[in-house]
Amino acid sequence: MDLTDKQSKIYVAGHRGLVGSAIVRNLKEKGYSNIVVRTHKELDLEDQAAVFRFFEEEKPEYVVLAAAHVGGINANQTYPADFIYINSIIQCNVIKAAHDNHVKKLLFLGSSCIYPRLAPQPMTEDALLTDSLETTNEAYAIAKISGLEMCKFFKRQYGDDFISCMPTNLYGPNDNFNLETSHVLPALIRKFDDAKKTGAAFVELWGTGSPLREFLYVDDMADACVYLLEHYSGEQHVNIGTGKEISIRDLAEIVKETVGFQGEIRWNSDMPDGTPRKLLDVSKLNSIGWKEKVSLREGIRLSYEWYLSQDEKDLKK
Repeated sequence: MDLTDKQSKIYVAGHRGLVGSAIVRNLKEKGYSNIVVRTHKELDLEDQAAVFRFFEEEKPEYVVLAAAHVGGINANQTYPADFIYINSIIQCNVIKAAHDNHVKKLLFLGSSCIYPRLAPQPMTEDALLTDSLETTNEAYAIAKISGLEMCKFFKRQYGDDFISCMPTNLYGPNDNFNLETSHVLPALIRKFDDAKKTGAAFVELWGTGSPLREFLYVDDMADACVYLLEHYSGEQHVNIGTGKEISIRDLAEIVKETVGFQGEIRWNSDMPDGTPRKLLDVSKLNSIGWKEKVSLREGIRLSYEWYLSQDEKDLKK
């Protein structure tokens, strides 16, 4: 059942994260006022009894499952059992509780690592489960794939309106700017801003700058998620992205210009580049009627403004 009534009770799991916070913002901007959230302290999604009790008491009509146990390559390789267990148990608890309590519609968010390591580019939804995964985040990917498939099978067996989406690389307000654990775009913003403040002559970046990546401003991603809640009920997950790519080298130049760093960029080609290309095919999403609104240059400007507005000690956590 599509989301149409502005008074519908909507539970957003993971509302403090980059994704969840943007979805809450978008819902409020569109006039949805009955939004339910819980912090981890208030509701541990790994606790099945607590999750079932929450659903029975609150009776949300719509659910967005954006909560996940996430981390970088090092964390994924060091704690694979944690990543597969925690994410699997969160998904199982929320999806089953949503089914038991007759939730009208649930949206599950996947991750770009669900696709095979050598998937043809740009990656279509049909590429799922056609080849081997990237070994560095295999445990997380398997958990996320399981979540997508759970939604599909609950729809198939019970007729539940449970849908899934797969966002590309995201950035924006509430991003992680910790250089030890952040992704490439917030890390670039942080590095160039630090260098600007200290008057450094150059910024060193890893690799050659040649890999191609796709980036989507998180508020656009949230807008796409709400659009799918309002307009889509298909069994197959939907890619969310721009369908456009940029080299890390060109990305670094835009961030440097946005921040106003006057020094030079030095590429350390002794360090790894990572996957040469990761691009989503977004023709399915476009055919449903949605397209991104925020350009990469504008999104980077907005992200940098948000970064400057934050307390520095909070950003370094």
